[in-house]
Amino acid sequence: MDRSKDAEPLPTPKDPDASASASSEVRFRRPVAADGPAVTALIAACPPLDRNSRYCNLLQCEHFADQCIIAERAGRIVGWVSGYRPPSDAGAFFVWQVAVSAEGRGRRLASRMIAALLARPAQDGVTHMITTITADNQASWGLFRGLARDWGAELERTPLFERETHFAGAHATEYLARIGPFDRMKIDAEQG
Repeated sequence: MDRSKDAEPLPTPKDPDASASASSEVRFRRPVAADGPAVTALIAACPPLDRNSRYCNLLQCEHFADQCIIAERAGRIVGWVSGYRPPSDAGAFFVWQVAVSAEGRGRRLASRMIAALLARPAQDGVTHMITTITADNQASWGLFRGLARDWGAELERTPLFERETHFAGAHATEYLARIGPFDRMKIDAEQG
């Protein structure tokens, strides 16, 4: 994955976390509860993502706004990353879901949104990023391999939730992908 030559997002006065790139006209911001329906629609338009309930997406926008991010272009949501800080692992940030619309692809939105999330004060102390990915999700593996490479960090892959044991045969095994340790200051500097 090549690093984008686009100008990095700059904060706007309206929202200190909101950002816009002059060359791509994409703005990053924290979600608000009213974004719930649009987030649900974006996820539905991005197979093979698992659809969460509308209520789950609403709670993510409301209760986990510091761990989620929206990318907007011309007033439309074109990207979404949800995550959280696992209570059992204070140094980790769990990426729950990454969705980028067809309109938003080709702009490195996924990696830029994740880096912007990790640069927030709410993620102070994070040294590792974790997620779960099925073996056949090549797009997600590519994203996380690229992030590990860009951050100069290791990417570990181990089975976490097994098809038979945890999903009663109804879902593929989810592998834990763990990137780190990484230098958050380096990620912060890349953001601007």
